[in-house]
Amino acid sequence: MLVSVTRDRFRLAEAFTISRGSRTEAQVLTVTVEEGGVEGRGECVPYARYGETLESVEAQIGALSGPLTPETLGAMMPAGAARNAVDCALWDRIAKAQGVRAWELLGPGAAAPGPVVTAFTLSLAAPEEMRASAAKHAHRPLLKVKLGGEGDMARLEAVRAGAPKTRIIIDANEGWSAEEYSELAPHLVRLGVEMVEQPLPAGDDGMLGEIARPLPVCADESCHDRRSLPGLEGKYDMVNIKLDKTGGLTEALALRDAARAGGYGIMVGCMVGSSLAMAPAVLVAQGAEIVDLDGPLLLAEDRVPPLHYDEAGVHPPDAALWG
Repeated sequence: MLVSVTRDRFRLAEAFTISRGSRTEAQVLTVTVEEGGVEGRGECVPYARYGETLESVEAQIGALSGPLTPETLGAMMPAGAARNAVDCALWDRIAKAQGVRAWELLGPGAAAPGPVVTAFTLSLAAPEEMRASAAKHAHRPLLKVKLGGEGDMARLEAVRAGAPKTRIIIDANEGWSAEEYSELAPHLVRLGVEMVEQPLPAGDDGMLGEIARPLPVCADESCHDRRSLPGLEGKYDMVNIKLDKTGGLTEALALRDAARAGGYGIMVGCMVGSSLAMAPAVLVAQGAEIVDLDGPLLLAEDRVPPLHYDEAGVHPPDAALWG
């Protein structure tokens, strides 16, 4: 099997800002696996928060040797962006080689996926900018609001004023202390916020098990794969499953099932990438309480063919894209 890696850049429609910084483009790695004249593709987004760079992830992929299958890959690479791109490329190639869609590989009787409503993310900005952005996107069924800094209450009030009827979830990106979250939580409820994602830093989130949680709290940076679940007990109500954290579709599906069995709600999220990165996640998102697969909606350019988005949400991929 031949494995190749290329770097791709996709311009964003506008600057995207979270508590850790801003970007104007998505830098991704595209992995192609080829065997017997059949190719499969996968995409990953190396993330500095987890110690990843384009170079380090390329090196991980370049060091692979031996037979590659979704079953063997987990023992060969750690969870993360590198394994994600290879794993998803393997799924794509296997589906194409067998002449089936990827979801049919899940077993006899596997249902074809349908469209799922996705959040649209408003990046961190001054309150008036966020109010204008919320008003521009108030027609969307669910807005995800990036917070995590001084003035967050004013930002959230501005978003609610701009989109008075839209469902809202928020992502603090580890930007609060336990005291700040406790102070803000009643106001989040008052403003109709449905969920808060990763309010405290991963590794310093023990207080979530001791303070009131008046609305569901979702683990993002605190949850990578199934090994994360024991450490979440009593602190979180939901988990955010991202392929770049789990190390691919194989572990993402296993994490979803294990989290469900553990009583957690499911959110399926993404890094800022192209339609190729989102496509496998649409399978994981079936039945999830919250879906945040809006990466392509934030881009000024995308793969061809791209995922299709409409009032029903994000639709499963065309076979020419993935799976």
